[in-house]
Amino acid sequence: MTESFGQQLDAVQIARLLPHRYPYLLVDKVLEWEHSRRILALKQVSVNEPHFPGHFPGNPIMPGVLIIEALAQTCGLLAMLSTDSDKSDNIKVYLTGVDKARFRHLVVPGDSLQLEVALIHKRSNLYRFTAKAMVDVRVACTAELLCYWGP
Repeated sequence: MTESFGQQLDAVQIARLLPHRYPYLLVDKVLEWEHSRRILALKQVSVNEPHFPGHFPGNPIMPGVLIIEALAQTCGLLAMLSTDSDKSDNIKVYLTGVDKARFRHLVVPGDSLQLEVALIHKRSNLYRFTAKAMVDVRVACTAELLCYWGP
């Protein structure tokens, strides 16, 4: 796919691009994306997710590592959408680094978690992204993510 402004993607289309499956597929919908620039995706946070009974009983909070994982999967989607599909067979995007991660607001069941990622640098097979997760207008998490594109 090589459009400058991409159309929305649903869960079935996302599953074709990412290797993750339930319960680790953490992106439900792509709202918009620009080739090799940015992507905006959505994660609907449900009380039925397997981590909530233990994190924390009676006060369910989405673990920060899963927010980072959702952002990393969004990075992978941008990378996959920004390359020619015939070249991306058997290629995956791996999270290789997390820098400047900050958690500012709790994410709880019922929240719509907006995942916004922008490519800031690419060198060979390494990509650096800025990433932000938001609930409504509140920033839940910010980070810089480093990803490797390869087999």
